[in-house]
Amino acid sequence: MVPNDTLMQITQRFEFLEAAMAEGTAGTDIAALAKEYSDLKPVVEEIAAYQQLVADIEEAEEMLSDPEMKALAEEELPEMRARLPEVEQALRLTLLPKDEADARPAMLEIRPGTGGDEASLFAGDLMRMYQRYAESRRWKFEIIEFQESELGGVKELVARVSGENVFARLKFESGVHRVQRVPTTESGGRIHTSAATVAVLPEAEEVDLVINPNDLRIDTMRASGSGGQHVNTTDSAVRITHIPTGIIVVSAEKSQHRNREIAMQVMRTRLYDMERQKLHDERSADRKSQVGSGDRSERIRTYNFPQGRMTDHRINLTLYKLDQVMAGELDEIIDALTADAQATMLAEMEG
Repeated sequence: MVPNDTLMQITQRFEFLEAAMAEGTAGTDIAALAKEYSDLKPVVEEIAAYQQLVADIEEAEEMLSDPEMKALAEEELPEMRARLPEVEQALRLTLLPKDEADARPAMLEIRPGTGGDEASLFAGDLMRMYQRYAESRRWKFEIIEFQESELGGVKELVARVSGENVFARLKFESGVHRVQRVPTTESGGRIHTSAATVAVLPEAEEVDLVINPNDLRIDTMRASGSGGQHVNTTDSAVRITHIPTGIIVVSAEKSQHRNREIAMQVMRTRLYDMERQKLHDERSADRKSQVGSGDRSERIRTYNFPQGRMTDHRINLTLYKLDQVMAGELDEIIDALTADAQATMLAEMEG
């Protein structure tokens, strides 16, 4: 279990923060104190619950030697001892290092992969799946860039998803999603396999990185598209190129000023994601996490329509309720991926 010294240090730090905020200590950053306080609060609550249970067990064990209290102690002890591993596990999980990006909004990008028209149609299905999931969690789903294919599928989608713990819930969706089904255009009834790529990036804030204006080339141009509702034919479209990395971002809303804002936000997010990936790769050089490397070329999931089956290959999870999954019921999958990632982190911390 976690050493008592560590638990005591955390509790003392929490009490210090509580006192500092109550006094409104001059010369300190109250916002930073408040954030640290709110981050530590659930940890301290779990510590208190664990310590209380340990104290109750010790007290009951002492009662065994008292003839009058022995029967009561014998009745209560098995239940308390049975609860101890669960309480210890809950405490361990709250002590895991936090990903600072977990609470942030996310940029969701979907692009068709191999499979032609069918891949574009599947990319559209994935877009609607995430829209429904966002709706179920009362998140805001804003489409930033949308290119429609001739058959009504998706050539490219960039959306901003905002709400509570968006990146924490969506970060395991990055990778190649594969579909197996009979396309509507297939007269012979043969099953085709196609794919779409999903990328989920935590939204960057201006303080996260400084972009040298000399590294950017900004062009205004006429937007063109297949007439989808989010594409406007206008001279106000903005394309920003980050010269050192070659990253290109286009925004084609009606307002040129708004397009610059949107394109810069997407550019900042992509550059921030590159930095995060670089750090992640350096830390993971010796090991590969069970929930995948985060590499967007990695096949993570298969959606098999004839069998009504969804399989997540990273954790060997198979669900025979594809209709519900495509309707946005993703919590069971996301919870399983989160639990697996936590188990891996615990094993690394304790091993």
